[in-house]
Amino acid sequence: MTEVGMHEAKTKLSQLVERAERGEEIVITRNGKPAVKLAPIPSVTALASVRGAWRGQVLIADDFDELPDDIAEAFGAS
Repeated sequence: MTEVGMHEAKTKLSQLVERAERGEEIVITRNGKPAVKLAPIPSVTALASVRGAWRGQVLIADDFDELPDDIAEAFGAS
């Protein structure tokens, strides 16, 4: 983990952001105390790792997309 003072962070923000995007953990300090941490926003592809996480745990009934007669009638679709 790299610690950087507030003044240095102001002058080198774009370089610090690039380093954080590459995975480096950067903490910005104020008066020698940790204040914030720079971290990248996870990419959309990170969501692909959870795709299928509920597979086998959720069951959908065979007639899921069939509208019951009484409800169809109420909507005038019968």
